[in-house]
Amino acid sequence: MGGGLLGGIGLTRLQVYDQRPAPDGTLSGCAHVHACTDEAYYVVAGRGAIELHDETHGYRRVPLAPGDFVQFGPGTLHRSVNEGGLDILALMSNGGLAERGDARIYFGAAVDADPAEFERLRALPKTQGLEGALQRRDASARAYAELMRLWHDDRDAYFAELRRFVELHRSQTSQRRQQYTSIIDAGPGDWLRRSLDRVNGVAPGAADASGVLRDESPQTLGMCGLLRQLPEPTSV
Repeated sequence: MGGGLLGGIGLTRLQVYDQRPAPDGTLSGCAHVHACTDEAYYVVAGRGAIELHDETHGYRRVPLAPGDFVQFGPGTLHRSVNEGGLDILALMSNGGLAERGDARIYFGAAVDADPAEFERLRALPKTQGLEGALQRRDASARAYAELMRLWHDDRDAYFAELRRFVELHRSQTSQRRQQYTSIIDAGPGDWLRRSLDRVNGVAPGAADASGVLRDESPQTLGMCGLLRQLPEPTSV
């Protein structure tokens, strides 16, 4: 069966980094944005928050507790905060595109202007493992603290910086249009075609167990924390 998981979604078990605090004192992941992908969190255990930034509402902090569900759209800068054992089931549209290229970590304008430094920071988990992932998170947290300072002290500058960052990722996404289109077509696109075929009596409705997510599934060092993913990402 093509199309991967039900409806062509991506499914991630997320444990937000709690190995040591970030420079701002939080147990948190990297602030980042997606250009094309909707995302949702269902809280399995623990407590924490998700911090959201968009060009309409600005900054919002949504507390998270077991059983809570929160959904947000593309273009929303977001950061997950762990306040004790936070364990999340994350659902992503577009065949998990958010973990397959459609993401940019927020390191601030100076790093965005230096592609070599951005790439060095982005790749830290690959070169230094968990400690590299935490160093990457720390670099994001320092830039994020400045964004929050702007939110409190200078709203015009805050929205200008948020727009700059979101538009940068959108412009870079346009350069990968063919790759992303192929992923979406093979995931939700395939599910849509097969669903319509079933409605029209063209194809049977047989199901296939195409993926299993267990505690022993391979774990990766993601932007927000420790991840177990279906489908497994091509990049993090």
